[in-house]
Amino acid sequence: MKVVILAGGFGTRLSEYTKTIPKPMVNVAGKPILLHIMSHYAKYGFKDFYIALGYKSQVIKKYFNKKFYDWNVNLIETGKTTMTGGRLKRLKKYLDKETFMLTYGDGASDINIKKLLRFHKKNKRMVTLTAVRPPARFGAIKIKGNYVSYFKEKSKMDEGWINGGFFVMEPKFLKLIKNDKTFLEREPLEKASKRSQLIAYKHEGFWQCLDTKRDKDKLEKILKKKKYKL
Repeated sequence: MKVVILAGGFGTRLSEYTKTIPKPMVNVAGKPILLHIMSHYAKYGFKDFYIALGYKSQVIKKYFNKKFYDWNVNLIETGKTTMTGGRLKRLKKYLDKETFMLTYGDGASDINIKKLLRFHKKNKRMVTLTAVRPPARFGAIKIKGNYVSYFKEKSKMDEGWINGGFFVMEPKFLKLIKNDKTFLEREPLEKASKRSQLIAYKHEGFWQCLDTKRDKDKLEKILKKKKYKL
């Protein structure tokens, strides 16, 4: 099964690293976040990769210039300013035959890919997304007068579910994407939701995005300690 990874964004909130490299190539615990993600899929036997390139694409091309293990790595230019949905649409000719997987090139997780696929096949919907609970950034308090009447340390259980990437999709979903300016997370997924064709696989385990330096530092610490095995 093919695995699509969106790796073309500018990564403006991580500008201290992304002035010279694309965000998926930011080094975390000794290797690019992109390689962590690909290695996780490969661990479950999925090694046919389609990387949607954009900003600083030459950096990714140079990195994958040599053969990586027994992986099949396809590097495809999808435009410097193309939005997430548009990048996926540009890969249509590679994806119009069978179910495929998709994720973002800046989010790591210990999700069980085979369980995710079984969930998708069982529910028979157009799209399955992985829902995760982000770690809360602050503790919660209640104040009565000047006294703190309630205090609770930060906990991800206080947060709602969010889109964590790690999608499974049917080719017909591509018809919901209009053009290069389409955001995957807006009209296409909203339409799938309204048609009851979008379902969530709830992942309670490790997940961490790479949006800011704070995220990078946290992910670096976690992976170096090998608290989670990706």
